[in-house]
Amino acid sequence: MTFGILIVSGIFMVIGMAVQARLKSRFAAYSKVATSSGLSGKEIAEKMLNENGIYDVKVVSVQGFLTDHYNPANKTVNLSPDVYNGRNVSAAAVAAHECGHAVQHATAYSMLKLRSALVPIVNISTSLSQWVILIGIGLMGIGGGNPTVLLVGIVLFAMSTLFSVITLPVEFDASARALKWLDKAQITLPQEHEKAKDALKWAALTYVVAALASIAMLLQYIMIYNDRR
Repeated sequence: MTFGILIVSGIFMVIGMAVQARLKSRFAAYSKVATSSGLSGKEIAEKMLNENGIYDVKVVSVQGFLTDHYNPANKTVNLSPDVYNGRNVSAAAVAAHECGHAVQHATAYSMLKLRSALVPIVNISTSLSQWVILIGIGLMGIGGGNPTVLLVGIVLFAMSTLFSVITLPVEFDASARALKWLDKAQITLPQEHEKAKDALKWAALTYVVAALASIAMLLQYIMIYNDRR
């Protein structure tokens, strides 16, 4: 069964790398396609926030590649340099997507509230679950010990899995808000809009793969528990 875990992990690792590679290639390709609006990612983000009545969120630049994110704690839309300064389809799509999260926050979107509430718990469970599971499997392998430790590890890991699953509707909704606004505000024309939609689709798939991998691993751990208790 441990060998099975390695196989499952390996399969999803390869799939995840393939999706990431495709995302980067799409981002690079659409970075060469200028938007008709000519606005930078920063300007697009500020425009979307203002048009949604959000005036207390700052748009800032952060280092890295595709490190873009919305921070609800300090109300900042953090854009990587390529997105912050870019005047292309990729920059427009990513900037609007992150602002989609800001709109979710401002409108108290239920799934975002749930995910945010889980963050402190998941931070702890993620750091402990793998160690507790390994110890639990080890103890059970030594003379068929009590499976309680393994069960605790599984519960901790399940919290991380739940977080990954809840992240999906949050990301899909942010992309939907972004694409709808880009079209309404005429930031992207029809042909550009399809490219923005494709870029966000590949970004969303990274979360789908992560969620599926987490579910598969959780099921593997549950099978180990059932086999050895």
